[in-house]
Amino acid sequence: MKNPAVKIRGLKKSFGDVKALDGVELTIKQGEFLGLLGPNGAGKTTTINILTGLVIRQEGTTEIFGKDTVKDYRFTRSKVGIAAQEISIDWFFPIEKLLLFHAGYYGLPINQAKERVGLIIEKLGLVEKRNTRLRQLSGGMKRRYQLAKALIHDPEIIILDEPTAGVDVELRHELWEYLRQLHHEGKTILLTTHYIEEAELLCERVAIINKGKIIKEGSPNELTKQLGQSGLSVHVSGWENQKSDLLNDFTFTYDNGRLHFSLIDPEKEMATIINILTGNNCHIQSISADNASLEDVFLDLTGEKIN
Repeated sequence: MKNPAVKIRGLKKSFGDVKALDGVELTIKQGEFLGLLGPNGAGKTTTINILTGLVIRQEGTTEIFGKDTVKDYRFTRSKVGIAAQEISIDWFFPIEKLLLFHAGYYGLPINQAKERVGLIIEKLGLVEKRNTRLRQLSGGMKRRYQLAKALIHDPEIIILDEPTAGVDVELRHELWEYLRQLHHEGKTILLTTHYIEEAELLCERVAIINKGKIIKEGSPNELTKQLGQSGLSVHVSGWENQKSDLLNDFTFTYDNGRLHFSLIDPEKEMATIINILTGNNCHIQSISADNASLEDVFLDLTGEKIN
């Protein structure tokens, strides 16, 4: 059985009196797209910084493809590309030269590095900016550069720390499409985010982190069905309270011409409810499903909103 791409066990880290991580446990399979979802200060960035050697762990273990990230740091770091939130590189060089420098850090020969840089800047729409200094780029272009830097050595694992924070809607959707393509190519992707929509659209599996602990894991669909409060609203005429017995199998309320059902899976139950109502002289004016979101799940687990 092949090793998981990432394995974290009992990870703890404090900064002074602040406990950033309190026993994080997380496994990411090879080729999986996992979202680490949580509010600011939950421990997302600390977790990935320890995984990539930017922060020293205090307790626990962190492995990449079965190798310890401290003992086998050369191997593990060669397998990972990280697009961090903050840019920490010379602001006065053109981005093409910066990417060539970065390729050199991973030992790519100059001809191979040039080919790789050309491919990446074309993929990310940076060709026209190749000779522009980093400090002259817009915020969105800086985000593209960060992703280019993470991909320059063609890593097997890509870690993205809030990659679309602060970017415009058009760029966000462009980056989402490129991440889907990378995942389709077999890359393992770890995405940290506090954007609910981003996690729901992109991730096969989500790990919810809060106050330094992973509190729940599963696919977005699994989590919303287990914990979210979904429902079905039916605008109906011909309903009379004495017909309530017809719907004994459901939890519902009736108010001003509308029946509202609390359901785990509204789409699955919709046909049954329609058949019961129409078969008993009720006329449906409109019907809508109210699906739970990961925001509802987070609220249910923590009592707080994610943002």
